[in-house]
Amino acid sequence: MAGESKKTTNHNQIKRWVEARDGKPASVKGTGDNKNAGLLRFRFENGRQPKAELKDITWDEFFDQFEKNKLQMVYQDKTKTGRKSRFNKLVNREPVKRAGTSSGKSKRSNK
Repeated sequence: MAGESKKTTNHNQIKRWVEARDGKPASVKGTGDNKNAGLLRFRFENGRQPKAELKDITWDEFFDQFEKNKLQMVYQDKTKTGRKSRFNKLVNREPVKRAGTSSGKSKRSNK
């Protein structure tokens, strides 16, 4: 369905999606070192983020960091109007748990 968000950890699926949109793996300059690619992004031709802020990295570097940080990609194939979408976001695979709870849900008192 157009406008629907999906999520994946499949490397081949991520690579196909990015390359189908003229994208490449990248990291934000100044966020990595020799052992760590840094903050991961995708650089798209004619994209909004200035090229100067991103450093191209290899797919191997990207997926190494992707797995180390236990990320998943949330993405959209098409916009609500049916156009090819570039929407994507790299997020944690596991939901963030709130402090003091085990299920991530607030505990309520029945007083």
